[in-house]
Amino acid sequence: MTPATPLSLRQTAIGVVALCFVLGMVMRGMQECFTVFLLPLSHAFGWDRAAVASIYSLAILSGGMTSPVAGLLFDRLGPKRLYAIGLATLGSGLSLAGFADRLWQFSLCLGVGVGFATACLGTVPHSALVSRWFRNRLSSATGVIYSSAGIGVLLLVPLSQALIGRFDWRGAYHALGLGVLLLLPLMLLLPWQRIADGHPDYAIVPRHGSTMHERWTLKRAVRHSGFWGLFCCFFFTSLGNTAISVQGVAILVDAGFAPQHAANAWGFTGMLTPLGMLGFAWLDDHLGRRFSVTLSYGLSIAAVSALAVLYQHPSDLLLALFVILFGSTLGSRGPLVATIATHLFRGADLGVIFGSIGFGGGLGGALGSFSGGLLHDWSHGYNLVFLWSFLALCCGGLPFWIVRPLARERD
Repeated sequence: MTPATPLSLRQTAIGVVALCFVLGMVMRGMQECFTVFLLPLSHAFGWDRAAVASIYSLAILSGGMTSPVAGLLFDRLGPKRLYAIGLATLGSGLSLAGFADRLWQFSLCLGVGVGFATACLGTVPHSALVSRWFRNRLSSATGVIYSSAGIGVLLLVPLSQALIGRFDWRGAYHALGLGVLLLLPLMLLLPWQRIADGHPDYAIVPRHGSTMHERWTLKRAVRHSGFWGLFCCFFFTSLGNTAISVQGVAILVDAGFAPQHAANAWGFTGMLTPLGMLGFAWLDDHLGRRFSVTLSYGLSIAAVSALAVLYQHPSDLLLALFVILFGSTLGSRGPLVATIATHLFRGADLGVIFGSIGFGGGLGGALGSFSGGLLHDWSHGYNLVFLWSFLALCCGGLPFWIVRPLARERD
């Protein structure tokens, strides 16, 4: 092997970001496309909204619960094997869902299976891998990777609706699953030894030159206030967002919009998500953390309020306002949390530590999606859902004001 040159290292670093972007796009797009399957499944089997939403809720919970496992597998097996497991599980789960006709079967395929796959292909391994290649530009690299979620929603939610219209929901799941499985052999051909090694100067470096006996472990991290602050941020933010997002297309359809129009509008939020992530990262760097975080949560709350008005008084103007506000803030806290966690807990066990923090997001997302469906069934409307989301988002921003390691203006 020839020694790595600065140019080759830079090209590999860019390639790592591109790889994580594509995998994140596929993972999040396939996860969020469930929103267009909600009504077809409900109509096909006569299930109430809470029962159908429980499938998505289980997927979020499964992804959150297995995030520490994914982090541990990343630390022990490396990215190649973990990503291969994730793609195989995701493609198989989607394909098998096309044969399901019982709630427990959907829960197994789309809940447990897809949930575990999202942990293997999600932010935990991506953040751990990219931290091996970036230091000074870690925030920017993380922001680009997180923005893949928006592109996935933009492309795959409308595509899923179109597939349902052409092949019905069973054929749509078969097609989506096959598409994911075709990515697996292509992914395995990549130069994984070079990718996994990281940049030779800072692949795994403890913060501020701390010695190895002082390195961060999960046991030590859970005693740090920053760990629980980030955990709570993920929990409440995910709760507030998923209470809305899992029923997003259904809310728009119930408000009077055509299903394809609703799916296209929901997918368009994905176009704005990358801009929001990068924009709020820039604000964090230049105007301070509390300003950027407060603005982000304020706009998310305004988006929920706009949706509440839209549901009572549907109009394209209000729809555009909701899409802009919701899309530009959805996921905007993720890169910030990942960057803070990487700086606080950098080391060989970063994967399992960040995976444990990510469990907060899975727990909140599971509670948000299921409780949102349950509140709809109880009230036969969405007003309680909107209020529930509003309160959760208010709580999501509090750790950045009351937990000292998170409130600092710079990392």
